[in-house]
This record gives sequence, C-alpha cells and structure tokens, in this order.
Amino acid sequence: MSSLQEIDTITLGAGGGAYPAAFALARSGREVVMVDTKGVMSGNCLAEGCVPSKAVFEVAELRRRLRLAPMASALGEIDAPVDYQAVVAHKNEVQRTRYRQHDAELAAESDRLQLRHGTAALLDPHTVEVTTEAGVEQFRADHVIIATGADVFVPPIPGAELCVTSHDLFALNPSVTSLPERLVVIGGGYIGLEVACMFQGLGATVTVIEALDELLAGMDRDFVSLVAGGLDPAITVRLGAAVTGITTSGSGFEVHYGHGGTDHQLQADLVLMAVGRHPVIPEGADAIGLTRQGHNLAVDPSIQVPGHRHLYAPGDVNGRSPLFHSAVRQSLVAAHNILAGDHVVDRMDFTSVPTTIFTAPEGAYVGLLRSTAEQAGIPTVESAYALETDSRAQILGETYGEIRLFFHAESLRLLGGWVVGIDAAQLVGQIGQAVAAGLSAYDLARFADQHPTAAEGISRAARAMTG
Repeated sequence: MSSLQEIDTITLGAGGGAYPAAFALARSGREVVMVDTKGVMSGNCLAEGCVPSKAVFEVAELRRRLRLAPMASALGEIDAPVDYQAVVAHKNEVQRTRYRQHDAELAAESDRLQLRHGTAALLDPHTVEVTTEAGVEQFRADHVIIATGADVFVPPIPGAELCVTSHDLFALNPSVTSLPERLVVIGGGYIGLEVACMFQGLGATVTVIEALDELLAGMDRDFVSLVAGGLDPAITVRLGAAVTGITTSGSGFEVHYGHGGTDHQLQADLVLMAVGRHPVIPEGADAIGLTRQGHNLAVDPSIQVPGHRHLYAPGDVNGRSPLFHSAVRQSLVAAHNILAGDHVVDRMDFTSVPTTIFTAPEGAYVGLLRSTAEQAGIPTVESAYALETDSRAQILGETYGEIRLFFHAESLRLLGGWVVGIDAAQLVGQIGQAVAAGLSAYDLARFADQHPTAAEGISRAARAMTG
C-alpha cells in the first residue's frame, strides 16, 4: 500500500453529481481525484439511463408519429418491421460519442484532475481507501464528495434472475439486441412506463404489471391521470397485481401474479424488472455516522451532509431529486461552497427542478402543483391551455394534453406547472426557469413567445389570469 496522499478533494463517483464539481475545482487550482467503478465520467445517465434510453425513445416516437392518421395518410402507412439491431447500433453510437467527449476531451482540460477505475471506502470523514487493479491507495482529502448514485433494485421474487433490467436494454453493447414480440414490464413507475411506450411504439405487445393501485406512485395524482389517459390503449396495464414468480416456458417465460384474489399467468418473450432504484451508499458511511434520510444520505440545501461541513453528497445518493440535471446543479453547489471554505454561499433549489416522463404522451412538471400547494397551505389559482387549440399540435395531429400553470392566489407568482402532450420535455424548462426566477402571470403574459410553437401556450395560459 502506498503512503497516505494529501489532496484537496476526492469524489466517490464520476457521474453528474461528481465531475461538474471536479472540473470547477480543478480549474480553480485544486487537486482532485475521482474514483468510479466504471472508470469513466458518465454516471448511470450515459451508461444505461437517460441518454441511451432516449436514443431508443426518439426512434419509437418517430415511428409512432409516422403511423398517426395525418402522417400516414400523407406519406403512406409504415408496415415494415423495425430493425431493432439498427436501433441498438444508433444508441451505441450516441453513447460512444458522449463517452469520447466525457473522457478524452474533458480530461484533457486539466492536469489537476485524476480518475481512478476502482472502488472507494470511507475510513474516516477525511480518509478514503481506493482499490484498483493496480493495488490499494489511501487519500486524505480536505473535502469529500459522495456521488455514488443509485442502482437497479431487484426484489426477492422467485425467478427474478430470469428478468432483464434497464442495464440489459440500454448499456453500451447491451445483452438485449432483438425486439421481443411479447414484453411484460414489472413495475409501473417512470422507467417501466417509458420502456412500455417505446417498445410498444417499436411493435412489441406490452403488458405492465404494477403491485400498487396506481401508476407513477409518488407523483401528483391529477397529473398522472392526465398522462395515463393518453397512453396507447394497446398497452395492457394490470394494477393491484403482485408478481409471485417468473418461470421459463418453452423458449420464453411465464409471469405468475395475483390479482383480485386470483392467480394469473402471462406468457412473455422478455420480462423487464423495473420496480425502482436504490441509493449506492459507500462502504464506511454508516460506520462514521453519516446521517440517513430513509435509505438515502441526508443533505442540507448546501448539499453538505449534516454534521460534516466538508462532506457533500450530490445526486441520486441523497434521493432528493434523482435526475441527471439536478445532480449537475447539486454538484456545482458543492463546488461553490467548497471554494468558499465550506461556508454556504450557494444552495440547491429542489423545487425548480423539472421532471419529465418520456412516455407517449410525454408528461413533465416542475415546482408546486395543486396537491403539493394544498399540503403546504398555499392558496393557488390555476390556468390551462388545451393543446387541442394549439397550432403545432394540430400540425402534428397530436392534440391530446394541456399546459397547466399554478399561481399564488394573491401575488399571481408562478409556483409550478405541468405539460402533458407534445414537446412537454422542451416546454417544462421554460416554466421551471420562470419558477426559479419568481416570475408572475403578468411577466409571462407580456412575453411574445414564438408562433407556431406549443411554447406560446405558456403565455396564453398566463394571459387568461391577467386579462
């Protein structure tokens, strides 16, 4: 073992919660070591999450839209089966391009940053032991950033090992390279529904089995109802259905589940386990007494771990807002506070982080919605813009959904909003920025948004409040 190495900052992880801070600190002259089990600066977003899944999603969306009545009547019905290997090749190339940018280009920016491919354990609040193929190193760091993220949760269901996970679908060179004729998705959360929509759009027959009596648990019920109401009815959804086992059946599988007091079986060519994710807590975290919030590491808005000003835990490991873009912002909050000598000069505003479910239709929300405002005792008024009246929605032939904004009843300051339907992922950022800036209905109403885009629905909804 080498002697103890003194450095300014070490990051446990090299994803969105780690590398933005690492580069900001390195640019400021700090010596930084990053440790990651993948050995690359990607995190799960690029490795098997948001980037590769959206590469597949966009192909499925293009095919779905071309099969809608307006496009099909103008261009002709698309009957050819999908070449799923070509879809996977496209996804792989996007990942390779992103990996090149994250590794070669970013690493070349600084000689004060080192990346270790290995595992890290906390020996005490300042000392980290790193194990790589080359051996074991110990670092004593003035600051520690725990950005170990989250991983797929697989429940102890008999036959669970027969299922695939998002890793098998979206990792670089994944194990699944052919489109199943029959897909069963266990779990009705955002990952399960996204995969269900994209695979159904590519031509598979899809069934979603959810143990709870609702989809997208934990999200606003009115928002979820609106999203669910627009899903393709060809996707079969079984709510309140508990999977009891998965077995092989010929060349495929049989999913056993209970529903309404009766046992059922369902045949499948592929079974996806998508019941959630769990935080990856580094070895030694509990031994040194780091505070937990449920299963996650607790953090303050400063992203500091309570009781340890020099210890930061941005990203999925804290569970506050498990999204890549949120992890990036949290990472920068950590960097700013580290550069200020661990004094709090920056704070994370979790309420203005947008969330998008990449289903068909897309659903996105940000800030306080009707239910969360009511729980907080905040009086609200709201206004909606129906996409059935929107010019872009009419052009595309997708008029389902709405833009809905929630304002403080007295000041008309924007508190939050949702978009369900076309361009939801693109529009929610504009709403989120307005929430973060404290804009009012009057501010939004005065903005001349571009026509013909669905974004003009934001100002249209605001004008309904201001006259």
